Amino acid sequence: MAPADLIRSQSRQGVPVTETREDVTWLTQEAHDRLKAELDYLAGPARVEIAKKIEAARDEGDLRENGGYHAAKEEQGKQEARIRQIQHILENARVGDPPRTEGVVGPGMTVTIRFAGDEDEVTFLLASREESGAPIDVYSPRSPLGSAISGKKVGETATYNLPNGRAATVEILEAVPYAGV
Repeated sequence: MAPADLIRSQSRQGVPVTETREDVTWLTQEAHDRLKAELDYLAGPARVEIAKKIEAARDEGDLRENGGYHAAKEEQGKQEARIRQIQHILENARVGDPPRTEGVVGPGMTVTIRFAGDEDEVTFLLASREESGAPIDVYSPRSPLGSAISGKKVGETATYNLPNGRAATVEILEAVPYAGV
């Protein structure tokens, strides 16, 4: 699969709601409010619900062979992991737009690249994948491609390793602040 096809084949991801630069996570006000509401629900009513499921499954008898109990405990573990993830994001958050310079690749930028030896151009948003639904692909600055192009200027090239171990070289054609949908 050609590098451009690999990028196109990845699922469409989210709106630029968060981005991480060093230890700071940049959040739009909307993203901050959405994450806070999710945290409030998970840490409150959802915890109560899962505790009731676990208690009901315990009442069914032998826990070693109780599928409902094990499923509820697994669900509880996933829920607690998401709570910790959201808490970490919010603890390291700055609300507002990340600093950006037009022509320099960074978080919150819409980037257009071209792979060496391929005339097709690929455009995507360099940002967090915290929310889905935008009509543009989103790639994390921590991904191999994102790491390779961060800080590069229009006209520069960057090389990074694909999941299959081969190297890919891209040319930065454009880097502009994301203007939304």
